[in-house]
Amino acid sequence: MFALKVFFIQIYMFIFKGVTFMLPFKWPKIFEGTGSSLELCRHIAAQGHKKVLLVSDAVLVKLGLLEGMKAELEKHGVTLAIFDGVMPDPTIEQIEAGVSVLKAHGCEAILAVGGGSSIDAAKVIAARGKSNKPITKMAGLFKVYFSGTLPLYAVPTTAGTGSEVTIAAVVTDPKQQRKLPIIDLKLMPVAAALDGQLMIGLPAHITAATGMDALTHAVEAFISHNALKRTDKLAIQATQLIMANLATAVSDGSNLAARQAMSKASNLAGMAFTQAGVGYVHAIAHNFGALYHTPHGLANAIVMPYVLDFSKSKCSRRLAELAKACDIGQPKGSDVELADAFIERIREMQDQFNIPQKLDALQRKDIPRIAAAALKEAHFTYAVPRYLDTLSCKSLIAQMLVS
Repeated sequence: MFALKVFFIQIYMFIFKGVTFMLPFKWPKIFEGTGSSLELCRHIAAQGHKKVLLVSDAVLVKLGLLEGMKAELEKHGVTLAIFDGVMPDPTIEQIEAGVSVLKAHGCEAILAVGGGSSIDAAKVIAARGKSNKPITKMAGLFKVYFSGTLPLYAVPTTAGTGSEVTIAAVVTDPKQQRKLPIIDLKLMPVAAALDGQLMIGLPAHITAATGMDALTHAVEAFISHNALKRTDKLAIQATQLIMANLATAVSDGSNLAARQAMSKASNLAGMAFTQAGVGYVHAIAHNFGALYHTPHGLANAIVMPYVLDFSKSKCSRRLAELAKACDIGQPKGSDVELADAFIERIREMQDQFNIPQKLDALQRKDIPRIAAAALKEAHFTYAVPRYLDTLSCKSLIAQMLVS
């Protein structure tokens, strides 16, 4: 029975790949380098926006990280309203609070500054600013529909999610203890700035977790059956940049070159998975976040080697290509040997960055629920190289139990 289900999923995903290939992606205009965030502010003013909602979190506001952008916008005649109520894993209630600020000040565009949570929240606020549709009804594929969104601009302050170049946003529904992926072309920002200077001082553990998040995006995009030549190129470039720069960014947070390289890597990985998709790492990690509030990058970093171990029998050649591109393993090794070397490198990175290989919060009684939710998210959504059934999914998750 499961084999028949997999057959129908594969047929569906093959058709979906064709649809994805033809989708009219409109990538944002990208400003790069030190000071590019201010360049983006001048661009926003040049578009004629007079009232802009700045979406961020209270920590960045308190640190004064937004002051330069605020001053630049105001210098060019842009009036700002600020919503700094975004928390990690933004909830429906937080987003609705942002919508209230947006409408109270009559804002006509949005600038998101922060990590993936701030940018995701801003995407949904932008959609709700043009529609009365409940957020729960937007969840899924292409359900924002014809209402569109307000113009959205983004400045990521972490190098992980790549949310500035994706058509996805993830919202937490605390009442149902679930995460709601919202995927629609209309969620794509119109412009973004990759300013590594803003990441100087980011704590090492956050740098590591977000960097591993970007690596997950690149790897899952590359082994996806929906991968295209253009996404392969992006995923390989992203993986090479991460392998070459993440350790430096973690150990020497003031290294601007490493920060800028990681910002670029996150951006490339975001573009890759926007078209090729992700897989079981994300499906399981999303549910760790929904149930235990595990930070998304950390959850991905923990889950990734377990999923790759399960999947490698169907994607060893692809993992071997990544290993070769990053000079991992013996150049003349077999595909299986190189795939194993690549997965082992990920485990070495976990140790290097003090990322646990088990999830302390995971409870055995929760595994059936997590597995069911992960399979529901992944099947008919992600073109994974090897499919999990309920029993194998439970077994995989159980490997992450502390005891």
